[in-house]
Amino acid sequence: MTVELKVSQLRNSRLEVRDRAVSASLQGVTKARIRLVLRNLARETEDMIDAVFALLDDETPSLFPNSPYDAKLCDGATTAHIGAHVSILQRGIHTKLDREGRDYWIKPLRELGAIDPIYLDPKARKFVPGHPKPKSPNSCYRLSEEFVDILKAPKDEWAQMLSEWASGENVRKRALLQAEAHEISASLVEGGHRDLIESCVAIYVPTFLSEFSLLFTDYEDGERVTPEDKERLSTAGIELGLGDPMPDVLLWNPDSDVLWVIEAVTSDGEVDEHKVAQVLSVVRSSGKAGCGFTTAYYSWRDAARRQSANTNIAPSTYVWIANDPAKQYLVSEVDDQLRVRGLR
Repeated sequence: MTVELKVSQLRNSRLEVRDRAVSASLQGVTKARIRLVLRNLARETEDMIDAVFALLDDETPSLFPNSPYDAKLCDGATTAHIGAHVSILQRGIHTKLDREGRDYWIKPLRELGAIDPIYLDPKARKFVPGHPKPKSPNSCYRLSEEFVDILKAPKDEWAQMLSEWASGENVRKRALLQAEAHEISASLVEGGHRDLIESCVAIYVPTFLSEFSLLFTDYEDGERVTPEDKERLSTAGIELGLGDPMPDVLLWNPDSDVLWVIEAVTSDGEVDEHKVAQVLSVVRSSGKAGCGFTTAYYSWRDAARRQSANTNIAPSTYVWIANDPAKQYLVSEVDDQLRVRGLR
């Protein structure tokens, strides 16, 4: 079934039970808010407004036949998907927008970092950053998390958030991280635990832990600590026994004598209280100054799937999402002091 036919049937079925084929707001965002934001970016066109609205759609199921379970259009949409949504669902015209329109309603926002290029790995059935296979029908797009946050922000906050986000330095940083994520995803299309560990080492560590050096990575069973690893651990003053925890990534800052543990989670193994206690035992026995912790997931969907069932990430540790690589998140405790932005 063609995309146009599928979307036309969806429109007709919705209009049988309600008066609109698309809700007036998606994720709490109206077209009026999109118009204001795009106007401030000098990107206000009707096609661009409607394209952004389409990429906010968390009600319409993914139009990919082999999409991840329960995926929505906002998780990843091709140019054809966006064009069909705009023309058929939103406007009631039963032909999708011109595919070449991407140069007018995707490219300008992609250049700003508002839209991220992604790719549906058909074997792993998950979305990965970048377009690793040129002209692939699985190449698609979604709105960046930061841009969605701006669109959803309270009316007295979004303008300041947009100003900070659109600054030249931040645009360059986002472009660099997108490029790095794209390059790495080209070799990681199959997905898996090792791939996520490599993303942590290649992207997360240089971005957030640049003063730390790599001691070892635990990719698989077998010789988990190689002779080269043992030499680096010895230099750092650490000896790991068979009963000690083996994190996916172990880092060391020689200046502060602080360790950092990263757990790359594809099925289980978050930094929970038990893992923290195990590692801190090694920290104390090795005489280290302390240890930081990060739980890494490949995508927000993976994080939501795990945490909705387990809620086990320890407080005072960090979370990083590989396909949203420009940010990390601190898990706070009940009595932690709140951090307020925008105050002088």
